[in-house]
Amino acid sequence: MTTDSHYYTIEKPSVAEFKERGSKFIAYAFPIADVSEFKLRLAEIKKEHPKATHHCFAYRLGLDGNTYRVSDDGEPSGSAGKPILGQIDSKQVTNVLVIVARYFGGTQLGIPGLITAYKTTTAFALQTTAIVQKPVLHHFQLQFDYTQMNEVMMVVKQFDCVVEKQEMQLFCSMNIGVPQNWLAEVENKLNDLRGVEVEAIQI
Repeated sequence: MTTDSHYYTIEKPSVAEFKERGSKFIAYAFPIADVSEFKLRLAEIKKEHPKATHHCFAYRLGLDGNTYRVSDDGEPSGSAGKPILGQIDSKQVTNVLVIVARYFGGTQLGIPGLITAYKTTTAFALQTTAIVQKPVLHHFQLQFDYTQMNEVMMVVKQFDCVVEKQEMQLFCSMNIGVPQNWLAEVENKLNDLRGVEVEAIQI
């Protein structure tokens, strides 16, 4: 769920387990910022559960609702990834990844049984972590002389900007995230500071 100025996501990673007729399902929910973070998390879970029969997942990213992916990883089509994504969407959150590692227990569950198992495990994982509201941020790179550090930091603090990266030498470079609500004010304040270069960036 998003508004123009805020979106909802999960606060921190969580894990939950569900057993059905000998099969074990372990769901891992993660807050993620981008696709590269998804790839890292998937590699971690595959390393942690090398003997799992399947590593199914779904994620949704971004504010427009159009960036998502599902994987059944060898399970019957539509029986794993879609139920996982359905649970993410039912919580109205974004920037969320859920990976479910399944250990096959010898008894076929059938497609309805699989859908229920993946849905239930995902729901458990999402229930055990808090949902938080985060501001929509616009990203800028600032370049300025070290003597202007105090002036720049006053603007950053006054408007709850997030310092994402900084390099402090005689000439400084800083990447900041500016909350949507304060965008015009921050741009005006920074542009009023002499010698501070401000460039909008995509991340």
